[in-house]
Parts: sequence; C-alpha cells; structure tokens
Amino acid sequence: MGRVRAYVGLGANLGDAASTLAAGIHALAVLPGVRLRGVSRLYATKPVGIVEQPDFRNAVVALDVPAGPDSATGAVSLLVALKQIERAFGRKDREHWGPRELDLDLLIFGRARLSLDRPLAGLSLDPGKADRLLVVPHIEAADRLFVLAPLSDLVPGLVPPGWGETVAATRRRREAVEGPKAVRPIAGWTGEGWAASQM
Repeated sequence: MGRVRAYVGLGANLGDAASTLAAGIHALAVLPGVRLRGVSRLYATKPVGIVEQPDFRNAVVALDVPAGPDSATGAVSLLVALKQIERAFGRKDREHWGPRELDLDLLIFGRARLSLDRPLAGLSLDPGKADRLLVVPHIEAADRLFVLAPLSDLVPGLVPPGWGETVAATRRRREAVEGPKAVRPIAGWTGEGWAASQM
C-alpha cells in the first residue's frame, strides 16, 4: 500500500505545553506505518476566541502515512489515531476555543479534498465541533496564523488543494490581519525535543 504526505497541527496550553507537544510528536512518529518527515519550529501563540487563558504552544509535523485503499479511508484512519492520542494525553471536553491538554488537527492529506461524516471514534472532543464533518484541507487552517506560521516552516511553497495561493502567501495575508506579534517562534526541534538555541 502506498503512502501519503499528511500535515498535522499540534497545540496545547495547559501544564508544560512544550513538553506535551514534544511527547505528542513522538507518539505520532510511532503510529503503525507512519514516518515522521519534518517538524516545524515551536511557536508561542495568542489564544483565539477565548482570550482569557494561557498562550498556546503550536507546531506542525509532516508525516508519511498509509494512503489506505482511497483518500477517504486513509484520512479517517489517521483522524481516529489523532483522537486516540488526544485522549491518551488526557484531553477533556471543554468549550470551543478553550484550554487544551493536547489538540491534534489533520490539516492536509496529500492532494485530497474531502468532506466526510466522522466515525464515532473520530468525533471531536470540542463540543462546538463534535458534530462537524471531517473537512480536508482543514476548514479553518487558512484563517489561523497559529497553523500557517509553523506550516510555512515546512512547506512555504505548497498550494494546498482548493487554496489558490501558497502557504507562505496565506501566512503573510494573515499576519497583516492578526499582527506580527500574534505568533512568535521560541524553539527548534532537535529530533528529541525543543531547544531554544535551534531557532
């Protein structure tokens, strides 16, 4: 069976969020049939929606994952694995845009454009999104600087399916809206964890 390059966003703002993201990356890297191909810098980002909460730590990883017999099957399988990892890390039901132990979002799955019913095991723990379809590329990715900044570390020239512009161009557009201080890189990935000297 073939492989597909997928991009997954990670976020957390409770406890030692940087360490949680590092552990989350290691958990993703050992999923069956998955190969870790890239890790963005670690970003400190201002919360969106509910602003009275700690700043987030965000990153994006590139993974080569089993393609499945078709894009829909492959994407859903990855989604279910992401939700299992979230639960293993203690993710709790909270309000939309609220604090997170660990949030894993399937951003891009190869060249696929999908809108699918989520299986029970792939439902979001966010009550505001629990009944939503799985949409790939992620429906909010192009409007979220905390996604675009780390994604542009990995693939600035990528034009995700349906976007019409590169990740880097979309990032610049969002920076003009949210301001350059909305996200800031604070560490780089060493292969084992984060190191500020790697920026």
